[in-house]
Amino acid sequence: MRDKITICNCVVIELPTYTDNRGSLTLVDNEAVRQLLPFKPERVFWIHGTTPSTVRGQHAHRSCWEMVCAVSGSFRLTLNDGTEEKTFLMDSPSKGVIISPMVWCRLHDFAPSTVCLTLASGDYDEEGYINDYEQFKKASKK
Repeated sequence: MRDKITICNCVVIELPTYTDNRGSLTLVDNEAVRQLLPFKPERVFWIHGTTPSTVRGQHAHRSCWEMVCAVSGSFRLTLNDGTEEKTFLMDSPSKGVIISPMVWCRLHDFAPSTVCLTLASGDYDEEGYINDYEQFKKASKK
């Protein structure tokens, strides 16, 4: 039996960033993936055009890992493993949060012009989502 996934598996990572008089460049290349992420990204998507009252996420993945980053602007990322809850302020393009499977996530409190970038370990799979919080709580107890 595998160890229970908990919120402790969700960590903040510093993405490689290079700054000089022209500005900053942050990257996720093959070397960074091998060193920083517990998965190989298979899908990339971004959320934009949100308002402060927008709430995104509100689901857990059965097996997919994600890394979420505020490329521009800011938002709050609230994670819940069925027992513990933790909220991160996502306000730096050089920081990401790794979200493990079976962790409920909610993105909220978006600043104007925010862009949220996500790297995911798998393609979109509707069956891989738990969209009901009560169902998630029951599944997280197993």
